[in-house]
Parts: sequence; structure tokens; C-alpha cells
Amino acid sequence: MMAGRRNGALLFHFFLSIFPMLHLFFFFYNRLSQMLAGLLLMLACGQTLAQSAPRLELCVACHGAKGVSQSPTFPSLAGQPKIFLENQLVLIREGLRDIPQMKGTLDGLKDAELTKLALYFASLPPPPPAAGPVDAASYQRGKAVAEGTRCGICHLPNYSGREQVPRLAGQQERFLLDVMKEFRDHPGPGRDTIMAASLYGLKDAQLKDLAHFFAHFK
Repeated sequence: MMAGRRNGALLFHFFLSIFPMLHLFFFFYNRLSQMLAGLLLMLACGQTLAQSAPRLELCVACHGAKGVSQSPTFPSLAGQPKIFLENQLVLIREGLRDIPQMKGTLDGLKDAELTKLALYFASLPPPPPAAGPVDAASYQRGKAVAEGTRCGICHLPNYSGREQVPRLAGQQERFLLDVMKEFRDHPGPGRDTIMAASLYGLKDAQLKDLAHFFAHFK
């Protein structure tokens, strides 16, 4: 009888000693299960968006697989704000933004279809900082110009963009330079007048430094 009680007490203390370990095990097991489920859901949603996005093959031919451009003159679309993408797609479709390379690409697409395209590219991971060496002097000059013109107020301090304001971080350097020159010199229909005013008076060298800074921003 005494031996049975002693064994029972030992067993009880054993379970008490391993209870915290069991608690931790089930805690991490549940967290891991939730993470895996979330990952699978993201993959499934990404595939669904890709399947529903119209004329996607035409987009990635220039803007790169997964929306990350490999061409200096074509922008990356991955990670851009959905509203910004929607607005630009409508402006291009309606001919208010004249981009010769996209002439006719969006003809006949309805607003809902443009929204699907915007949702797909907005859901993708944004591009990493530009590859290649960083010109430290140009980077610092560009940073100073960005701070002086208060780019971070609209584009956010990390230049990730929001709503109708585009992401600048990690964008193609040559594309950024070309677009900023266009804003400064020929801010035609579909162009933000605030941007034209912000870039007014900046010299080409300053725009080049800005483009280098945004492209390599981390």
C-alpha cells in the first residue's frame, strides 16, 4: 500500500514537472499550425488572384515575373498601393496617360477587371533595393533632397507609398529619373500637380541623386 502511494506521488510530481514543457509544446504547436495555415491561405489567394487577373501575361512581359521589373525603363508593380494602381490603369485605359508601350493593352477592360489586376500586383512582395554598388555620395545627396522636399510626408518615411501615392523604395532608378523629369518639365493630364510643384526648380543632377536614393533605399 505504501509503495503504491509512493509511486502515485512520484507520478504526480513527474507530471507537475513536465507540465510547463507540455504547455510550451502545445503553445508552439498551435502557433506553427496557425502560421502554416496562414501561409497556405496566402498561397491560395495569390494563385486565385493570378488566375483572375486579365491579360496578366502582357503585364509581366514588361513589368517582370511577380511584378518585379528587370528593365531599367519599366517600373516594378509589385507591392504598389492598390488605389494607386487602379488610378493609373484607368488613366492609361482612357488615354489620359500616354504611354506608347501600353497603347491598346487595356482596351476593352472593365473597371472590375482593372481592380483585379491592381489587387494582384498590390498583393505581391515589393521589390528589394536595387542590386549593384551604391554611390554613397549620391545616396546622401539624394537623401538630403528627399528630406528637403518632404517626400516622406506623402510617400511615407519608408517610401512604401499609400492609397493613391506610389511606392518609391526599390523602384527602377532609370524609370524614377525619367518620371521625375516628366513631372518637372511636362506635367500633363493624369499627373499630380503636387508632384510637379515639389520638383519645380530641381536640377537634373538632383533628380539623379533622388532616383539613386529611392532605388537603393533600405
